[in-house]
Amino acid sequence: MCGLNAIYAYHPSAPPVDRSELLRVRDRMRARGPDGAGEWFSADGRVGLGHRRLAIIDTTADGAQPMLSADGRFVISFNGEIYNYRALRADLEASGVHCQTGSDTEVLLQLLARDGERALLQLRGMFALALWDNQRRCLLLARDPFGIKPLYYADQNGTLRCASQVKALLAGVVDSAPEPAGQVGFMLWGSVPEPWTMHRGIRAVPAGHWLKIDQHGAATAVAYADIGRILSAAARAPSPLDRASAIDCVAAAIADSVRAHQIADVPVGAFLSAGIDSGMIADLVATPGQRPYTLTLGFEEYVGTHNDEVPLAEALARTLDAWHSTLIVRRQDFEDEREKLLAAMDQPSIDGVNTWFIARAAATMNLKAVLSGLGGDEMFASYPSFRQLPRLVRYGRPFRALPVLGRLLRRSAPLLSGFTSPKFAGLLEYSANLGSAYLLRRCLHTPWELPALLGPELAIEGLSRLQTLPALGRTMADNGSERLQVSALEMSWYQRNQLLRDTDWAGMAHSLEIRVPFVDLPLLGTCAPIFAAHPDIGKAELAAVAAPRMSHQGLGRSKSGFSIPVRSWLQPAHAGKAGRGLRDWARFVYQRYPGSGE
Repeated sequence: MCGLNAIYAYHPSAPPVDRSELLRVRDRMRARGPDGAGEWFSADGRVGLGHRRLAIIDTTADGAQPMLSADGRFVISFNGEIYNYRALRADLEASGVHCQTGSDTEVLLQLLARDGERALLQLRGMFALALWDNQRRCLLLARDPFGIKPLYYADQNGTLRCASQVKALLAGVVDSAPEPAGQVGFMLWGSVPEPWTMHRGIRAVPAGHWLKIDQHGAATAVAYADIGRILSAAARAPSPLDRASAIDCVAAAIADSVRAHQIADVPVGAFLSAGIDSGMIADLVATPGQRPYTLTLGFEEYVGTHNDEVPLAEALARTLDAWHSTLIVRRQDFEDEREKLLAAMDQPSIDGVNTWFIARAAATMNLKAVLSGLGGDEMFASYPSFRQLPRLVRYGRPFRALPVLGRLLRRSAPLLSGFTSPKFAGLLEYSANLGSAYLLRRCLHTPWELPALLGPELAIEGLSRLQTLPALGRTMADNGSERLQVSALEMSWYQRNQLLRDTDWAGMAHSLEIRVPFVDLPLLGTCAPIFAAHPDIGKAELAAVAAPRMSHQGLGRSKSGFSIPVRSWLQPAHAGKAGRGLRDWARFVYQRYPGSGE
């Protein structure tokens, strides 16, 4: 796990790479890689790659980056982990390729040199990379299919710059003018939907895409793994397994993913809440002869209430004989850490506070890597949205049968919002399909609230550039399974733009790699056809097979996750009044973020 950056002055009129800029951007990401720093520049001064290293696989100097191929043709700067690198290395060596180090970086470099972009689908892991081909004078950028690892780029005046963080790029020469789509997207969702950022000149390389930049500039990003399409294909080819065999198959796939995500040359801990997802992981990690490191986050305000994660998590930790640590966070802790947290927040977000504190606790235990249950709700259909969205579409069906009445009622939503909640007022307008229902379910502010918040011109321009409803529709294209449609929406929007991004910046702020075994392409490939055939298979019955040591009390507990006491202390410090929860926090974060336009 690391931080990468690169600069390519591809146009003849562009000045050569400024070494000081490359190093300034690189070292803005020091927390991502405190174990080492590297740089590489081409002989003609037109290309530079930088790297900050968090040493987890092959912790020796052999794994340092940027890494050059033996013939000097390729140079790579890579952020992430390739969990199947040993199998890939064996395949490379069987084909006559000699690997000189024990690092996954060299395997990735050799594989890309041999197979080009086709190598990306062979990778099991999380990654963002920049690969320079000195022969073709071409820079390849790529991200993993789920978008676990971030990668941003700015292309202006004949020079392409990229980095693992938006705020790192801002330390260089980029167009930092406000981007309406990013600003409106944040107020709409509570996070900035990719590929947008808050800055007009910076974009995200889309998840599951690769992008090539040659002497003519950047081409259009190419999708090599689209989660929505993978789920659509599974819906068209459901598994033939009977229910019992299907559950056994999924349970085995979960265990396989957890094993794969433990590959490391340093200890790997596990976050442990009172929920099923993290409990399954902890149970599977606690194999004979292996005593896991587990961590639980609690809040002073929750002690003795249903939201208190601590008692059940500690009970499971005792059952597993884990080395366990519990962190209790108080309001004063948040106030003390708020400025550091906001400085580390790479893009504005209404979430990530809980991950910030649990990652800080892991760092005090000298852990460099932990497993998280993130992604279990999206994979195993345990969010309320899996029930609510189909129900909402069914409720709106009678009004769609009466187009004139339905149109009249839908247009009345802004007026109705003056008498009821904005979301309730939007029930008719956003019940046409699962995509529009998803927008209503997940949005922080409804579209018609945005002009009052941001101004009419900014809101209209941002919404026009976002094209949110068409984008949601593309996420579900040709998917005949309601369960898999909602999974596609949750994985491609909330999980990608909120949960994974917040996990990255909050963990990396403490030099902590957070691994997500439920966000895994082989696991998805096994589960999706099974869930298309058996949409009623639930998380609890899977856990009973995959992780039998989990207590029945833990299995039956309703979901709370690592929740936070948002209404009691996540509020603008300057307001001088009781906060109104996430909306007030969103406004505060927005005003404090560089490029908000305020």
